[in-house]
Amino acid sequence: MYEKEIKRYEQAVTTFEEVVARPMGEEQYRQRAEILFSCHSCAIEGNTFSVDDTRALYEQGLGYRPVGKSLLECQEMADHLAAYEWMHQHLDHPFDVELLQTLNRLVTLNTLAYKAKGAEPGAFTTVDMAAGDTIFGDHEALVARVPALMQSTAQAMAEGRQHPLVIAARFHGFYEYLHPFRDGNGRTGRLLSNFILLYFGKPELIIRKEDRQQYISALRQIRTEHTDEYLISFFFSKATEQLEDDIRQKRKATPPMCFF
Repeated sequence: MYEKEIKRYEQAVTTFEEVVARPMGEEQYRQRAEILFSCHSCAIEGNTFSVDDTRALYEQGLGYRPVGKSLLECQEMADHLAAYEWMHQHLDHPFDVELLQTLNRLVTLNTLAYKAKGAEPGAFTTVDMAAGDTIFGDHEALVARVPALMQSTAQAMAEGRQHPLVIAARFHGFYEYLHPFRDGNGRTGRLLSNFILLYFGKPELIIRKEDRQQYISALRQIRTEHTDEYLISFFFSKATEQLEDDIRQKRKATPPMCFF
């Protein structure tokens, strides 16, 4: 399955690395990815920071607070940037429960107290969860499945029989189905999906806020139709479109020498 999607994606990856990533340099490329990914991942959860706002916060820290933004939004974005950087510094960490809980703790470190009083960042939920119009199952039963999900994903990564985007999408779908934390499940899950892609040396996937409804719909199919096919297709589609858009932007920004 997904032969056509894989071929198009891999072609885009090869061209992207040659045309965009390598000429940009590792540090500048990583900074751009951090800003874009953090901005859009938080925006999916309701944060109103723009890319420019996120870049300014990245450069200035919490000394920067854009007009019209709440202190909670500023701290949420700062926490996400910190979690992203920690992840990149620990790409050799085993894909296990400790990694999961550490990233969730960092993502919610300074905001959870305002959203769920008494809850501990990085600790699994002690109550049943809901998000939007979705009611999740018994929290004890779902949390109990987390170690098996992490272990099976780590095994799939080690075996390398499935395409990295398939592994990342399948993990993400099942993880969001379990929804094991009081807050930050989406941000944590998207970070871990990119951990998987980085493990295989692939570009990170940035699910943009404009694609939120399509993304949520693809996740919902796992619960309603018991299939992750829609989410896998969504991952391939958005990852490839993202790479191809960046390639076009780079080429368009490098016109021939003709000034008159």
